[in-house]
Amino acid sequence: MEIVLRELQNGNVAFGIFCLIAVIGALYVLFSKNVLYACYGLLISFLGVAGIFVFAGGEFVSAAQIMIYIGGILILLIFGIMLSSNKKMGKGRLNIENKDMVFSLIIAVSLSLLLSFLVLESKFNISSFKPQQHIKNLGYNLMTDSVLVLEIIGVLLLMALIGATYIAKKDE
Repeated sequence: MEIVLRELQNGNVAFGIFCLIAVIGALYVLFSKNVLYACYGLLISFLGVAGIFVFAGGEFVSAAQIMIYIGGILILLIFGIMLSSNKKMGKGRLNIENKDMVFSLIIAVSLSLLLSFLVLESKFNISSFKPQQHIKNLGYNLMTDSVLVLEIIGVLLLMALIGATYIAKKDE
């Protein structure tokens, strides 16, 4: 919370805009009754979080956020909705009862308060962290020692996507 207030006091209005985008996207996911529209709200929220990472000095994490969450997981969710056997899933309405909403809200608020307390009471030693060196080492290790593993994972994910598409088309 201190980071948000400090950035806003320093005149970084764009940081506040990205925070607002992330929160609005998350609220849209929460209150959307259409599952496909909730995925679009999740896209907006992920983009807002990626913008926050840029302002926090984590350009690499921001790029990873966009590639992994938006490019991978979110697209997979959308494919799952579009190719599912229930054709009304993307158009239907979610049936949420009031008691379920209250129970979920109680759990969400209590977990948020617990996490906020834990983060605020923790003593982080940020001064010893040198992000440039860690990112350089990470990139070097990924592109030399682990390049075969990355290629195998990429091929495996491609095979899973092709197989899922084939299975979904076969049922029609």
